[in-house]
Amino acid sequence: MLSTIPDVIFKTRVRDESIGGENPFRWQDVSSDDIFKHKKIIVLGLPGAYTPTCSSKHLPGFVSKYRELIELGIDEVYCLSVNDAFVMYQWGKHLSITNVKMLPDGNADFTRALGMLVKKENVGFGSRSWRYSMLVENKVIIKLFSEPGKVDNCPDDPFTVSDADTMLNYLKQNKK
Repeated sequence: MLSTIPDVIFKTRVRDESIGGENPFRWQDVSSDDIFKHKKIIVLGLPGAYTPTCSSKHLPGFVSKYRELIELGIDEVYCLSVNDAFVMYQWGKHLSITNVKMLPDGNADFTRALGMLVKKENVGFGSRSWRYSMLVENKVIIKLFSEPGKVDNCPDDPFTVSDADTMLNYLKQNKK
């Protein structure tokens, strides 16, 4: 496992009203530095948009605890998945996400370099992120809560330590 986050370029879409039309978005490359440098960030990595645990527990937990996390000195919370920018946008819209930032890792560059890429071929997902949450400060991984049993084609979808409450408790216990 890395001690610093990988330097990658995320392929994102941003709203740009100057484009006009029904789809006023443009591509924008966002670097790891843009997201993590000189900031305190929480990343929740999960297997896939619209999937049951991700949609009903993991992401909603961080959404509901967002204000508390920010009050403890967190600059931003990002939800990262090995999905493209279009899927991440629509999933965020579907769940009415307004505070947690949706971060597409469509090519799995970040997830692979982080050592969190697993095969989920047993459920037809191909390669996906293992479920985790982590605290990153100025690109340094301070704490990683990775679900136990990380293995390719894991028969279950563990969700025991990467939840928002675990992160919140860690932050409260380690306040500076």
